[in-house]
Amino acid sequence: MARYAVLLRGINLGRSRRVGMADLRALLVEEGYEGVATLLQSGNVVLESDMSPATLRKALEGTLQERFGMPIEVILRSRDELAAVVRRNPLGNVADDGSRYVVAFLASPATGDDPLAGVDAGDERYVISGSEMYLWLPAGQQNSPLMKALGKIKNGPSATVRNWNTVEKLLAMLDRPGA
Repeated sequence: MARYAVLLRGINLGRSRRVGMADLRALLVEEGYEGVATLLQSGNVVLESDMSPATLRKALEGTLQERFGMPIEVILRSRDELAAVVRRNPLGNVADDGSRYVVAFLASPATGDDPLAGVDAGDERYVISGSEMYLWLPAGQQNSPLMKALGKIKNGPSATVRNWNTVEKLLAMLDRPGA
């Protein structure tokens, strides 16, 4: 069985789209997934499955829609894919605060023109690498020009953002069998 980081997009933002992590864990165990664990309240799950990634994503999205009554997009990364994200770390030489260094996990690789080109990013930095965008936001996410531009991208792959601390914790969870 393969181990996956399951990243739920757009849940637990304010009062809408609430999903309790205990409810989520219970649902996934009921559905027969093994090694189910959650991290924080922002839709981070680790689990094991023998399904292909595409089949797993579709199955999870259907299960979540049925149980929680709303569409919830799932972005998956295998243990090896997440390890590669951490190893790559293209802004590690400037990002000195894991809460202000974020990775946007894309549903598919970025293609075409750079969607953030032309943004007056000030001290912020970013690198697009395959299915991830690494963003160094030294003043935080709230008023970030890059985050605002990222939120306005149309017709690109959907994305969900996690800070570097969370990314590293998810990888550590994937490295603990049964976690």
